[in-house]
Order: sequence, then C-alpha cells, then structure tokens
Amino acid sequence: MVVTRIVPMPCARVVGVVYAMIGLVIGLIASVAALAGAFRSDSVLGPLGGGLVGVGAIVFLPLLYGGIAFLAALLVSWLYNLAAGYVGGLELDVK
Repeated sequence: MVVTRIVPMPCARVVGVVYAMIGLVIGLIASVAALAGAFRSDSVLGPLGGGLVGVGAIVFLPLLYGGIAFLAALLVSWLYNLAAGYVGGLELDVK
C-alpha cells in the first residue's frame, strides 16, 4: 500500500485534538505545581495567585498545544502531498 496523499484538514484536526489532550494533562500538572507552590508562599496573594496560575494553565496550555499542533500538522501534511507528488508516497506493509 502506498500513501500518496494525506487530506490536510482531517489530519490537522486529529493532531490538534490529540495535542490539546496532552496540553490538558500538562496543564493539570502545572496547576497542581502552582497550587503547591502558592501554599508554601509568604505572599499576600498566596493560594489565590497560585489558583489563578493553575486555572490559567488548565485553559491556556490545551489551547496553545492544540492550536500549534493543528497548524503544524496542516503545514506538514500539505508539504507531504507536495513531496509525494514528486518522489512518490510512503510505502506501507500492512497485514
């Protein structure tokens, strides 16, 4: 089987969603770390500041990871189609 074309938009959507899920996991880890650091802080804001950073990480990181991955996959699949037109596609052996 030879892959000669990858439709860019579905590829980009799938990659974007997968990386958004990865960003959510990393955002949750960053959120826990921010809260843990905030409770150890002597700052006036203390837990409130850590909570804001934590919520920001849970919202911002999935959007950032998913958006960048979407654009990268869109570009890479377009470039693959361009290259495959010149040199042929990827050859896959499947069972």
